[in-house]
Amino acid sequence: MTSTATDFTTPTETSADRELITARHLINGQWLGSADTERFNPARPGELAALSPSGTAADVDAAVSAAAAAQPAWAALPAPSRGAILLAAGNLLLDRQAAIAGDLVGEEGKTLAEAKGEVKRAADVLRFFGSLGWAATGEVLPSGLPDTTITTRREPLGVVGLITPWNFPIAIPAWKSAPALISGNAVVIKPAELTPLSATHLARALQDAGLPAGVFNVVHGKGRVVGDALARDPRIAGLSFTGSTAVGLGLQEILNARRARVQLEMGGKNGVLVLDDADARKAAKVVAAGAFGLTGQACTATSRVYVTPGIRSEFLAALTEEAAAYTPGDGLDAAMGAVVSRQQFEQNQAAVRSAVERGATLLAGSYDGDPAGPLVFPAAVLTELPFDDAAVSEEIFGPVVAVLEVPDYEAGLAAINDSRYGLTAGICTDSLAFSTDFAARAQAGVIKVNRPTAGLDLNVPFGGVKDSSTNTFREQGKSALDFFTWGKTVYTGV
Repeated sequence: MTSTATDFTTPTETSADRELITARHLINGQWLGSADTERFNPARPGELAALSPSGTAADVDAAVSAAAAAQPAWAALPAPSRGAILLAAGNLLLDRQAAIAGDLVGEEGKTLAEAKGEVKRAADVLRFFGSLGWAATGEVLPSGLPDTTITTRREPLGVVGLITPWNFPIAIPAWKSAPALISGNAVVIKPAELTPLSATHLARALQDAGLPAGVFNVVHGKGRVVGDALARDPRIAGLSFTGSTAVGLGLQEILNARRARVQLEMGGKNGVLVLDDADARKAAKVVAAGAFGLTGQACTATSRVYVTPGIRSEFLAALTEEAAAYTPGDGLDAAMGAVVSRQQFEQNQAAVRSAVERGATLLAGSYDGDPAGPLVFPAAVLTELPFDDAAVSEEIFGPVVAVLEVPDYEAGLAAINDSRYGLTAGICTDSLAFSTDFAARAQAGVIKVNRPTAGLDLNVPFGGVKDSSTNTFREQGKSALDFFTWGKTVYTGV
């Protein structure tokens, strides 16, 4: 590895003229690498938000080597002691919440309120899993043999790789790292190129909390270089990935070839069914929060809505009004944040423009915009589309929602299930019978009744079916520990 050690500087205040942070690799407790990749604020053209290094396969090799060397001692540390470090790191994130949230707004574009909430979520995740250091991880079971005791125990995988996306740049690294660390694994993480600072803040908190060198390592860079090297390293016993379906399935092939464990959380095209018995205005608020919150840049975002005839007109009027309230702009003072990148901005534009060209009606939003200006995209509501239109079936990952009419509940449920994805699904209704049936028959990993499809409590399992997930190991909550450990059964005779 040719990188050299460099001091890591911290920010001053959360403001437009804050001190620039340069992200570095963290390998064996040292901040390394020459930053050569520029990241600009999506809401402020030309304003540099961050610098980060372009990692190489050699950097990955060094990080995995450090993790492999550090992992046995970390696993041997009593679980309550490991948990104490996670608890301390969570408290440090809370102490630094304002500065971290300001950096998150600058590099990702979301609103300051959303950024502060995400930092708190990351802190709470660390504290939740830290508290599990005091929880039992095995069972005592009866045996059919005399004078015999059976116990079970969970063992860490060893060294695990994490590949995380830009849309929740500190929360997702936290909810993957925390269960891995409390289980006794060492970690090598590749954060998204667009958001290097958020993962750096997480790494700093863990380091400052006393995490031993080599237990948590960060390598920045391109997925096709760093991510590929991480997936192919035979010392990586498991890899957890959140990102696009195409990339995830490619990683799965690599890991499956050597029987390493793999966890994938991928795309979504999440639908909501609005029935005649729902309150139109409340349903519109639920859909708008799921579709336009976080600038629609969430795999759980609402992107298609099926409405029965009796409520259709009133619901569309209410949703159009709601969409107008999500005014896009600089995340420091706008109701909806900026789009993360020029590529994503153009993807949003193309999706809406092509839908209109195919005959869709655009009730809210537009597909125009200054190609050199801030990456702000208004909330869009499309209607009068066929069920198989690309705007209805393909993931856009922006604040765009398509509204279609269905004759009744059964047709709506069938439309919800008619998708290659199955991450989240929702229903707006006052009927206990319909909501209960929907929960049982909707083909999605998370079901929401009268609640936005986006958002999940940190103590509950998260994951999808179909092309949204490997549908094996779930993330978040105690279920997250299953991926990062393997089970052992012990017979003891006297």
